[in-house]
Amino acid sequence: MPAGLAGRVGPTGRVWATDLDTSWLTGPGTATTEVLRHDVTRDEPPATGLDLVHARLLLVHLPDRAAVLERLVSALRPGGWLVVEDADPALQPLACPAEEGPEGERAERIRRGFRALLAGRGADLAFGRSLPKLLRGAGLVDVQAEGYFPVTSPACRELEAATVRHVRGELTESGAATDAEIDAHLEWLAREDVAVTPAPLITCWGRSGES
Repeated sequence: MPAGLAGRVGPTGRVWATDLDTSWLTGPGTATTEVLRHDVTRDEPPATGLDLVHARLLLVHLPDRAAVLERLVSALRPGGWLVVEDADPALQPLACPAEEGPEGERAERIRRGFRALLAGRGADLAFGRSLPKLLRGAGLVDVQAEGYFPVTSPACRELEAATVRHVRGELTESGAATDAEIDAHLEWLAREDVAVTPAPLITCWGRSGES
């Protein structure tokens, strides 16, 4: 995303890429892109008067999401756009929309365990569908939204496996799955004939009113 935006703003534009963990940005920097470690729940935006603010899979995880949304909107120039992409796990909670036998039943149990971890951390599992109302409530106009719901692809399997690896310890501690079951689940996800799907992703955008 930062590289794509840098290509759009041209040599006189500027892009700020911010996160709590910036180690994911491994490519070379550019004259127009600055990478900052930034806690959006506490820190002010790196700049104001922006043409575009983009947040992906962020607000759904934050208990104080309303305050963070207000901070994002405050960084826009009049007429600037806010684009928020967030998941809605409750909109389609299944890991395997099609019947996958015992392996699919295990996948559903592990997915339920993961959703329980999210909820325990303060995530709103029905957040994505609320974005249009939230953006309008924040004073944005021309608000629109759309959903993305891939049924299956190699990327879906890779995302599921990466997620399970990341929270493996918490899944076993909570009793959602044993280490042996997680090993078997990861082996199953490596098969090309497996169909798993992530939660639907809702993209919502709106424009700051002219002043």
